[in-house]
Amino acid sequence: MNISSQIAKLREKAEQKTLQLMEISDNIAKSKEQIKVLKKDIAYLNEQISALEMKQLSETLTSNGITKADIEAAIAAGHFKKPEPTENVPAENAPDTPATEVQFPLKETAELSFITSAPATSTQEPNERVIFQRMEEQTNVHIDWTCFVSDQFSDKKNLALAQFGNLPDGLFNAGMSDYDLLRYAKQGIIIPLENLIDKYMPNLQAVFDKYPEYRTMCTAPDGHIYSFPWIEQLGAGKEAIQAIGDIPYINKKWLDYLGLEIPTTTDELEQVLIQFRDHADELEKEFSIEGDVIPMSFIINNGDQDPAILINGFGKGYGDTGDHFAVTDEGKVIYTTVQEGYKEGIEWLHKLVTEDLVDPEAFTQEWSTYVAKGKNHRYGLCFTWDIANIDNNEDYVMLPALTGPNGMRNITRQNNSETSGFDRGRCVLTSSCRNTALAAAWIDQMYAPLQSPQNNWGTYGEKDSFNIFEMSTNKDGGKMLKHMDLGNQSPVEVREAQSVNGPLAVLNEYYDVYVTQPEDAKWRLDNMHETYLQDMNSKYVYPNVFMSIDDTNKVSQYDTDIKKYAEQKKADWILNGGIEKEWDSYLKKMEQYGLSDYLSIKQKYFDQYQESLSEEK
Repeated sequence: MNISSQIAKLREKAEQKTLQLMEISDNIAKSKEQIKVLKKDIAYLNEQISALEMKQLSETLTSNGITKADIEAAIAAGHFKKPEPTENVPAENAPDTPATEVQFPLKETAELSFITSAPATSTQEPNERVIFQRMEEQTNVHIDWTCFVSDQFSDKKNLALAQFGNLPDGLFNAGMSDYDLLRYAKQGIIIPLENLIDKYMPNLQAVFDKYPEYRTMCTAPDGHIYSFPWIEQLGAGKEAIQAIGDIPYINKKWLDYLGLEIPTTTDELEQVLIQFRDHADELEKEFSIEGDVIPMSFIINNGDQDPAILINGFGKGYGDTGDHFAVTDEGKVIYTTVQEGYKEGIEWLHKLVTEDLVDPEAFTQEWSTYVAKGKNHRYGLCFTWDIANIDNNEDYVMLPALTGPNGMRNITRQNNSETSGFDRGRCVLTSSCRNTALAAAWIDQMYAPLQSPQNNWGTYGEKDSFNIFEMSTNKDGGKMLKHMDLGNQSPVEVREAQSVNGPLAVLNEYYDVYVTQPEDAKWRLDNMHETYLQDMNSKYVYPNVFMSIDDTNKVSQYDTDIKKYAEQKKADWILNGGIEKEWDSYLKKMEQYGLSDYLSIKQKYFDQYQESLSEEK
């Protein structure tokens, strides 16, 4: 058997044992001793693979005229590393390193390894980004990056974490769900961080001291913190920028040309869309539109591009939300897609389809197609977070909350929006990280008030590139990042070219002190306040809770079945109709999938969260 075959065979064995390990780890009843044995087996197999790969490399070099002496000299010079034992020793999460000894820049260069992700449209070499280049200069810490394309990251990340003998120090853009955090913590792949935060992370600790709710939301049911969060505050409560995502933007230029007012009811909107349809030829000629006029377009079941906000005027006004949950003013958690008002709203949307008012591609198109048609100015009404990503904010205005056929008028806020932008599982450290003090201190630099805005949006002073910021001064003469005018540039595309995301915190009190508010965000906030605030009648949104692993497992399964089925039917009913005929069987099917149990779990954590808020007061 040749070496390649041996490697392949050993890899297969390692993969098999890894799968065994993951199965055992997810089953509490299995013996912990089995896990230890399997870890040792995997580590041993990885050692053998490394040794054989080195042997194969040596043979290849020798066959190309490179002598053994040359190879040994290269190894001695550090160009090749001999395989070392990869015993899975738990990393310290409370090292004895004095905090005073982790001072940047380090006297000698140190190295850490991280996995991250980047959009396909940007560089896949993180160290080519100016932000990380400056960070290395400031800290004398070099990062050995493994970068995956964003849309492949989930699968690549899981495969990387299955290699117990070859883990990085951490994951920077970790993309960890609650289930991931609890599962990988239980398996010993990621480590607790609370002691590191308290000892080596003054920037993050300052955020937690100011807003203790964030520390609470980061803390797992077992009392540990397993991840560093991403926090972006733009407004608060009902005035938070995250309060509404799927904003409907209507073409004011077309309205003015046709002598129409901005619609305020569902009936008025229908009539406006009919006018867009019936005067398509005139609009195309007047505004030199490339392609056919499209009265209304969206991407069904696609977050901010979904048209759900239009049906808030039906029934009791809950409409639909991104995760399909809402909370009544009495504190009862409900599922939006089984409400009578939802059924009526879907029937109305189907009526718009039958009247040729809806883009036929709305049920199949992807983001790139959606944007391309917008850039050709073809939309009368479309849905998105920021219209500048699709067309421009000069020709469009936000469509206000529509009053339904029975006089209902309401805007249901997005769940989790009460605490503004928050992602619990943004960054983690693995059990392979030997210098946890250094890793924590380096990550803490991401939470510095001047650094976080750059990580989030982009940077300044890049040559031969469009910059998000210029370095300026605040009213007191301190350094402040000033947002530059984006002009006709797409905010998403410009930011993707420069930002690094990862763990960060941008707080409301930073604006006009460390950073100006982004003009597009300010425009959005001002218009949201004017257009929607008076109609945000709901008392509650569902909070960002951290469930136990058992409940997380249950919720994950329920969500897979229930949400998938609900969204399939939603798309089908809007496009093809039939909701009235199928409604009763649909409700029965939702119960069979476990909707009542799902709601019971969600209710339990909502009640616990409200109790915790009362205790804080």
